[in-house]
Amino acid sequence: MNLMEKEALAARAAEQFEHGKPEDVLRWSAEQFPNLTLACSFGAEDVVLVDMLQKISPATEIFYLDTDFHFRETYETRDRLADRYGVRFVQIKPDLTPEEQEQQYGGELWKRDPNACCNLRKVQPLARILGKYDAWITGIRREQAPTRANAKKVEYDYKFGLMKINPLADWTWDDVWNYIRSHEVPYNPLHDQNYPSIGCSHCTRPVAPGEDLRAGRWSGTDKIECGLHK
Repeated sequence: MNLMEKEALAARAAEQFEHGKPEDVLRWSAEQFPNLTLACSFGAEDVVLVDMLQKISPATEIFYLDTDFHFRETYETRDRLADRYGVRFVQIKPDLTPEEQEQQYGGELWKRDPNACCNLRKVQPLARILGKYDAWITGIRREQAPTRANAKKVEYDYKFGLMKINPLADWTWDDVWNYIRSHEVPYNPLHDQNYPSIGCSHCTRPVAPGEDLRAGRWSGTDKIECGLHK
């Protein structure tokens, strides 16, 4: 398909699935794009998608961006999901080790230039892995942030050059947790410690009552996205 055909397909599918179930979007995506992948951060939304995908298309690859700076609990959640579903999560690493990054860019880059740090440890590795696929599945939801408010369930990702599937786009935070509890899905225990959004340990803090769900990410800066979804 050329770009215009992909755009037309995305528009038709977005309209078709706007009021449909996430499982329907995933089933269509697996049939439409055999070369499909799920990007997993092991946060609440993504563990829901892991559970759904194992029931619909267990052969679909699931990868995670290992920045080398994740919380211990995040790696433990990965292992519990692997044990539960028998799935192998594909590890994607940055080109630079933390030591090499410090040598080239100085210490604690995440404090001085978080955008540069995210670019090195997330965006560049993501661009490299997505080049292998025709479509990717994400856990973004419209209520997460203003930058995600217009997300479609199916859209063309111009930044990375492939189709982007957002099955949970219209779900609420309560919807996510109702699914986790009713299906007994393993989840990151940091969610029980006021971490609704979990990224790298250097740039994530718990949120206070009444704060936005993503207020704990890059706190004290004007940064609200790591660069994967904008």
